[in-house]
Amino acid sequence: MLSVSWWRCGMIGTALASAWTLGLATSARADNPPSCEVPAYLLTTESPLPKVTEAVKKGQPLDILVVGSRSSTINTSEASAYPARLQAALKDRLPAVPVNLSVELQPKKTAEELASGFVKLVEEKKPILVVWQTGTVDAMRSIDPDDFRNAVNAGVSALQNAGADVILMNLQYSPRTETMISVPPYIDNMRVVAQERDVPLFDRFSIMRQWSEQGDFDLFNPTHGLELAKQVHDCLGRALSKFIIDAAHLAPAQQN
Repeated sequence: MLSVSWWRCGMIGTALASAWTLGLATSARADNPPSCEVPAYLLTTESPLPKVTEAVKKGQPLDILVVGSRSSTINTSEASAYPARLQAALKDRLPAVPVNLSVELQPKKTAEELASGFVKLVEEKKPILVVWQTGTVDAMRSIDPDDFRNAVNAGVSALQNAGADVILMNLQYSPRTETMISVPPYIDNMRVVAQERDVPLFDRFSIMRQWSEQGDFDLFNPTHGLELAKQVHDCLGRALSKFIIDAAHLAPAQQN
């Protein structure tokens, strides 16, 4: 017989799979395509990306590594997932800079499990910038929030010491799973680490909640739609590209 904790994880996993595997759970206003607008305060950070800034100023390749889970992908349509849309948006805004992006999928791993392999990963990939998407698995497993914070801090430290800029990306927003897992402690602890380590935090959770509340996407609807998943990922990719450009303090002249 399965224990209650394993049964709970299984139920949460099923719900998260339905809500997050494609990146959302999903419909948008059919008569008004989403605008992808994000309030300025959600795309503002005082933490810099010095290595990104230097690479762009020198015209060097901008090598980006996205470390994430299944919510970094769209089944059968990787070119439409947010990492690919991020790369396309950056190439459009930085036409003189080669933008190379790779994705390291680490499904079902906690922040602590991921952090232990970061030194080797950076040595292999040699990224200028690492976008670390984390928190979902820890929330699903009810990892102690303090342990989660310590793991994220260790991971960011390892990435920085290995020579990469870091952006933290928090969980996706899904109102259908809020009653099943406690998200705020993990979001709050990621924010604490971002402030202490002086790294930008891309608040995906609040951005998606904003889109939900203003009616761009119906995140309550359990019906999946590939085209709608593509829209959300495209919006996330574009928002993240603006976040990177602004955090790196790239002037318009450097973008053209």
